[in-house]
Amino acid sequence: MNIWHNIFCVITSPRYGWELINESNIPVGKVLRSAYLPMLVVLALSCFVPMIYDSTILFSKSLMTGIVLFSTFFISYYIIIYILSSLYPELVKTEGAKARLNDFILYNLIFLVLLKILSKLLPSDFTPVLFLMLYLPWMAYRGTGNLFVKQDKVNQFTIVSSTLLLGLPILLEFVLGLFVI
Repeated sequence: MNIWHNIFCVITSPRYGWELINESNIPVGKVLRSAYLPMLVVLALSCFVPMIYDSTILFSKSLMTGIVLFSTFFISYYIIIYILSSLYPELVKTEGAKARLNDFILYNLIFLVLLKILSKLLPSDFTPVLFLMLYLPWMAYRGTGNLFVKQDKVNQFTIVSSTLLLGLPILLEFVLGLFVI
C-alpha cells in the first residue's frame, strides 16, 4: 500500500485507516523518510509564504520560524514515543507492538503537520484550520483498537496521547520560539 493513501484514509476514516496501516506493514523508517520528514521540510518552507502577502516579515524571521517548526515536530516525535512507552510499557513488549505505537504517533503527527502547513498558507494568524486539531482525539481513540491497549485503559490512553500529541508541539514551539528574534 501507498503511505499517502494510508494518510488520507486515517484522516477521512480513522477506524478503516488504522486497520489499513496495520495491514500494509510499511516499516516505520520508511514512513519517516518518505512522508514525515519531507512534510516537515514542506512545513519549514511554508514559513516563507507569509512574506508574499506581508512585506513586514523578513527573510531571517521566516527562516528562524521554519527551523523552529521543523525542530518542534522532529523532537516531539521522539519525546512522545519515550513518554508513551514509559507510561504504557505493555505497548512496547514486542517489536510489532512497538512499530504500531510508532505508527500511531507518526500518523497523528502527520495530521498535525498538515494542519500547520495549511495554517501557514493562509493570510490570517487565527485560522479555522487550527480548530481541526480537535479531530485528533477522535483519530487517536479509533487507533487504540490496533495498539493492544487494555479495554479499561482506552479512555485514559486516548486522553494522555491526545494531550501529548497536541500539547507537546505547542509547548516546544513556544519554548523554541523564544529564541526567534
